[in-house]
Parts: sequence; structure tokens; C-alpha cells
Amino acid sequence: MAEIILNVDVRKDVGTGSARSARREGFVPGVLYGGGEKPVAISVNEKDFRKSLYTGKLLGHLVTLKYGKETQPVIAKDVQFDPVSDRPMHFDLMRVDAKGDVKISIPVHFKNQDECAAFRQGGSLEIVRHEVEIVVRADRIPEELVVDLAGRELGDSIRMSDITLPEGAHATITDRDFMIASIKVSSAAQSEAADEAADAAAEEEAAEVPATAQGDDAGETEEKSED
Repeated sequence: MAEIILNVDVRKDVGTGSARSARREGFVPGVLYGGGEKPVAISVNEKDFRKSLYTGKLLGHLVTLKYGKETQPVIAKDVQFDPVSDRPMHFDLMRVDAKGDVKISIPVHFKNQDECAAFRQGGSLEIVRHEVEIVVRADRIPEELVVDLAGRELGDSIRMSDITLPEGAHATITDRDFMIASIKVSSAAQSEAADEAADAAAEEEAAEVPATAQGDDAGETEEKSED
């Protein structure tokens, strides 16, 4: 089962008043839904909830909900925070079958940028999708989708087919190999390249002028001076 266990209490009342009461007593109110059953108002001890939350393995991952002796695999779909104190204010849990498929958005992370020569050549990473929605078995949900930038070149396009998914998983977009990111030449690098090309062209043009012609011009200048 999952690494994180949430010990929950069932709230008898629902609504804003019940949620405020739970917070005053040191709990985070939430709702359990899905699985073909009615939503249930629940709450979790705030200190325990914070510990689970800050592991980074709560939101969007399979966890175990525990109520008394009963357990249920769930996925934390959403957590709302106070905009000032950043205190967790409410959460949503979805009932799932641990071995069943779920639809969920996973963040995309890029690694080995320092091993990509394209960035030393003035390239920049233009990210099209910061997360991708996939269908995956609940107990195989990845923490992230990884894109390895090592060996990439200027102008490369990174598409969904470049990402390795867990066995049996697939993106919800199936009609095309959609773009995740691309490596483009920055405007500063383009300007520098244009300047270098102009300088090279000027040097080449100067080198093509015959030395005798340059000497004749100099002689004519001296004769005019003597006159």
C-alpha cells in the first residue's frame, strides 16, 4: 500500500461552520468522494496533515485513508491554503482502486541541463507543458515525468514520446505526439551571431581588394599632393 497513512475523523456536520470549528480544534477539514459513493465530510489532525503534506508525496499520490479499523486507498486531489499564513485550510480525497486506472496530472521536470551543449551555444529552453495528464494505475503513479536534456541540440523539439511512462500508462491526449518543450536560440544569441557574420563578411570583402589597386590609389593621392 501507500507510504502515507491519513487517520481521519468523520465530521457529522457539513458547511462553513463545521469547517471553521474543525480548524479551531486543530484539524484540517476535507471531503472524501468518488468510488460510486456519497461524499463524506472528514477531518485530519493538522500537525499530522502537515507532516504528510511536506513529504511531497501526498498531493496527487496514492495514500491510505484510515478510519478506525477500516482502510481505503485514496488520492489527494486538491489542498487549499490560506493566502496569508499558508496554512492548509481544506483538502479533497478521491476513493480509488489501488490496482485500477486513474486520470491524473503529473509535473514535468527537466534534468542534465548542464550537460547540454545547446545551452552553452546560446540556446534556451521553451517549456510548452509544465504538467501532463496521464491515465495510470493508482499504485504506479509517478512523482514526476522526467525529460533528460543531455545530448540535446539547438532546434530540438521534445515530445511526449520522449518521456518514459510507467508500464500500462498513457497520456490522455492520444491523437498526436504533442510537444512538451523545445530548445531555441535566444534573441541575444541571434543578435550576436548576426554581428559576427557581418564582421566576417566585412573582413572577407576587404581581403578581396587587390594590393596593387590599394597602391595605385595611394600613388594618385601623393601626386595630387605635389601639385
